[in-house]
Amino acid sequence: MKVIEFLEKANKTLFSYEIIPPLRGGSIEKIFNLVEKLKPFDPPFIDLTSRSAEVFFEENNGNRFKKHIRKKRPGTIGISAAIKNKFNIETVPHILCHGFTKEETEDALIELNYLGIDNILAVRGDDLRFDKRASENPNVNQYASDLVAQISNMNKGIYLENLIDSSLSNFCIGVGGYPEKHFESSSLDTDITNLKKKVDQGADYIVTQMFFDNKVFFNFVEKCKQAGIKVPIIPGIKILSSEIHLTKLPKYFFLDIPNELSNQVIGRDRNEIREVGVKWAQNQVHELIEFGVPCVHFYIMSSAKSVVEVISEF
Repeated sequence: MKVIEFLEKANKTLFSYEIIPPLRGGSIEKIFNLVEKLKPFDPPFIDLTSRSAEVFFEENNGNRFKKHIRKKRPGTIGISAAIKNKFNIETVPHILCHGFTKEETEDALIELNYLGIDNILAVRGDDLRFDKRASENPNVNQYASDLVAQISNMNKGIYLENLIDSSLSNFCIGVGGYPEKHFESSSLDTDITNLKKKVDQGADYIVTQMFFDNKVFFNFVEKCKQAGIKVPIIPGIKILSSEIHLTKLPKYFFLDIPNELSNQVIGRDRNEIREVGVKWAQNQVHELIEFGVPCVHFYIMSSAKSVVEVISEF
């Protein structure tokens, strides 16, 4: 079932989740245990993140170095299929522009289609770590809007080659949005113009980057409406659980944390901070439900403890 169908049929705000594959060589049982904790709350879908390969250098024979290129967390496609088959929960694997040629992307999409996975989140991804020149390759999707266009073409039966009797895929396409703007954009308005390009190319829904101030999200939604964006917009929520989040989250995700939240966290012990984070998230969710969002998307990564405490209130 497609994400957009869940949103259309729901008579209340849904809760969805985003998790990461285990580190290379890790056990899928950890993922299954995490999903087991979420299953009682009837998740409509679970996202699986993905990252491009990175470069590693291993010293060999003194001053010689051997170059390795590998993913730290492989398995997005396999785990997506495993969760769907084991738990009968729809999954949304993330497909990246960076690190993959258009042919590799097409192969991945064909595999997902064969596996019966109907939903994709199309994202540009982090900067390619092992070859900056790859971004200049004309056979690579430069932007998420290009990736959306490739997926949309496959939904029409248009592949990179002229294939005889090619079948149509049937993917529901999600894309990312940035309530506090993408760090590379000159302004929020410019960023929303680029978001509109993704929608025009065929995106079915938007899920936002995490934020801690609902006013930022409400402003973003209003600007999207003014720009002619009509697809559902799902807010993304992260539950703050440690003091280091006050510096790491703004650094890596280019967002602001309200002073009110920071002041409640600084100098507290870990249990107190977790309680503050849970309460803050619960207040956010209450406001978002009152605003009428179709779904709240939780960035939980590898632990379900805090998110279960948040959603148990609803």
